[in-house]
Amino acid sequence: MIEIDEDLCKGCEICVAFCPKDVLEMSDKFNKKGVHPPRVAREEDCNLCGNCMLYCPDLAIVVAEEGEGG
Repeated sequence: MIEIDEDLCKGCEICVAFCPKDVLEMSDKFNKKGVHPPRVAREEDCNLCGNCMLYCPDLAIVVAEEGEGG
């Protein structure tokens, strides 16, 4: 499961670039900062590698298996 806090995102696209499965893509909508945040386009292809979460400079992404987390 991928959770994105869109309002923390600055639209740098690093998460999209580092996803080996092309799970993420940039959204057409704007966040509160006026930038396009990423959106989960193909969650079924996610292998939970966590690259998007690790490389996000804004800590806007959390990756966890279903049922994990708080």
